[in-house]
Amino acid sequence: MAVATGRASIPVAPALTEGHRPRHGPVRRFFANPVALFSAGFLLLAVIAALFAPLLTPYDPTFLDPAVRLQGPSADHPMGTDDRGRDVLSRIIYGGRVSLAIGAGVTVVAALLGAALGLLSGFYPKVDTPVMRTMDGLMAFPSILLAIAIMASLGPSAGNVVAALVVVYTPTIARLVRSTTLVTKQQPFVESARAVGMTDRSILLRYIFPNGLSSLIVQGTFVVAFAIISEASLSFLGAGVDPETPTWGNMLRDGQRVLQRAWWLALFPGIALVLTVLTLNLLGDALRDALDPRARSR
Repeated sequence: MAVATGRASIPVAPALTEGHRPRHGPVRRFFANPVALFSAGFLLLAVIAALFAPLLTPYDPTFLDPAVRLQGPSADHPMGTDDRGRDVLSRIIYGGRVSLAIGAGVTVVAALLGAALGLLSGFYPKVDTPVMRTMDGLMAFPSILLAIAIMASLGPSAGNVVAALVVVYTPTIARLVRSTTLVTKQQPFVESARAVGMTDRSILLRYIFPNGLSSLIVQGTFVVAFAIISEASLSFLGAGVDPETPTWGNMLRDGQRVLQRAWWLALFPGIALVLTVLTLNLLGDALRDALDPRARSR
């Protein structure tokens, strides 16, 4: 069965024909999933807290008050203070701002670069070999070691962390987009588009890229999670952002030094990191199920 759209005839996948069409669309399937709603709600609260951190934090996260150093959780400091008297709750909220901004920045840039490389590599055979061999070379390095090597060359800063992690995660997205491009360009509607004289650019943007967009969106949620973990790992090792900047990785590093005396310094940033990454992974799974056109209607 085929549906005419413009000048090209686009076949409808058998799984979406009459009698096999899911009763609920992607949006309804997503909102019918309680895990998806919980994940989206938690991430929304995290983003709001990060955006309005100056209004929500009870103290300046960089203010030093030696008189209250290493105080446990109390009414004045719900998550205690660190070894310099800084409020842990305020630093966690500001740390979330840095971690989420880095994760989002890495994902956007890596998705744009990876999608462009994957589309060109999958569509043009002459471009495929040099681009994919370069991506394979980058993927041969353990991600954290490659990021540390790049940071050692660039120096500690949030912008350099984004640049390093973009290099790390672009190959994964490029290979994903390439695989969907290789499959889609063999479909009859692409051949029809070529037959009616459409340019390669129009075919890539109107037909091939949209067919792989759902996979790219799902992969993007996982890249955000991995980027947040990588940023925390780099900061924990002293190769990330400025050590004085409040980030979850820096807080875990500082808490590890006095773990036996002040357990809250590592516990609360660790919980924030685990919950954020966990909900991002759960959200990715929920999006994959919702966007899958072959998802069974229950």
